[in-house]
Amino acid sequence: MPLVTMPKLSDTMLEGTLVKWCKKAGDNVEVGDILAEVETDKATMEMESFDEGILTELYVKEGGIIKVGDKIALILADGETAGAAPAAKSATAAERPEAATATAAKTPVTPAPRTTAPAAAGRIKASPLARKIAAARGVNLATIAGTGPAGRIVKKDVESAPVGGGGVATSATPAIRAARGIAGEEKSIALTGMRKTIAERLLASKTQIPHFYLSVSMDGGPLMALRKELNAMAEKDGSQKLTVNDFILLAAARAAAEVPKINAAYDGDAIIEYADVNLAVAVAIEDGLITPVIKKANTLTLREISAQMKELAAKARGKKLKPEEYQGGTITLSSLGAYGIDSFLPIINPPQSFILGIGAITKQPVVTEHDQIAIGHRMVISASGDHRVVDGAVGAEYMNALRRLVEKPALLLL
Repeated sequence: MPLVTMPKLSDTMLEGTLVKWCKKAGDNVEVGDILAEVETDKATMEMESFDEGILTELYVKEGGIIKVGDKIALILADGETAGAAPAAKSATAAERPEAATATAAKTPVTPAPRTTAPAAAGRIKASPLARKIAAARGVNLATIAGTGPAGRIVKKDVESAPVGGGGVATSATPAIRAARGIAGEEKSIALTGMRKTIAERLLASKTQIPHFYLSVSMDGGPLMALRKELNAMAEKDGSQKLTVNDFILLAAARAAAEVPKINAAYDGDAIIEYADVNLAVAVAIEDGLITPVIKKANTLTLREISAQMKELAAKARGKKLKPEEYQGGTITLSSLGAYGIDSFLPIINPPQSFILGIGAITKQPVVTEHDQIAIGHRMVISASGDHRVVDGAVGAEYMNALRRLVEKPALLLL
């Protein structure tokens, strides 16, 4: 008597919205059939069946929001009755059974590591020491992703978790709430899963990570000239045109390979330095933003990184990204140049330790090497670093490597 539960489809997902049932009660279901479409905090995904039988009960209506691990349907084998089936109510955290898995865009997806209780609270995989520390700190083990063998929660996982285990640090200071009735007619807009995740992660980032900031004004003239030349060639042979961001993406990845200390993350009692530069790129979508990841970006050509970025951005805006396409980033790039923003200081995207904020290329008066005033193209690139991982001198070394590649973009073609 397989019980279908809300799957965990991203590392930050706590609940999902059942957008549409693709099967109805009474339908025969085969292994691999798509049961429903589920909207997570990152994308809309298809959930497939891993059992066969008759879809007997649907516990959630279309549009319903349900927590990860709570039951959503019941599949019975031929001849089996629903008399022994559980009552159609939402399971509590202590009752949640094993989560089902899902597919995205009709492709099987490996579920992200589980961060909620797989069944009763007593079955959470955690070491005795981790349980003792959690009890003393008031941390809910069901909200923690284990990094030990087979997802086991260990000491460092609990020590790095916020007290209370709710996703953000708790405080004796009451939460600041919006004032009501002070500016005419008002409306209340419910938070989407994505907006809740953004709020929690960025609050945690600003309160738990010691940020430091660097800004560098760069000469964008050579990049603009090379882009114009390459795009003229692309127009003749019918290939895809390059954007300014394409150049910056590759320069950022190549610079990170040169200065690997910024391509790292804080891990409690160690610093993890990554071999590959997996570039997470912020893409604005209707409900907020998401950061699809270009894997091994430092090994790609300019054309390859351009093609991958365009494909990932289109998937992101259509909420069709697979989990492996937005997980595993090691450094993030956020650009607001297209919105006319000259410079900004972005918030670090945890657990990463470095993020770049890309401003617009603008025409400005500059002093040439011959002490003459001329019209130049300038752009400001800013960086936010986690001072637990990256020192100011290392950050400066990276920014200088980035500036060299931006101001001599022909190096990116080698």
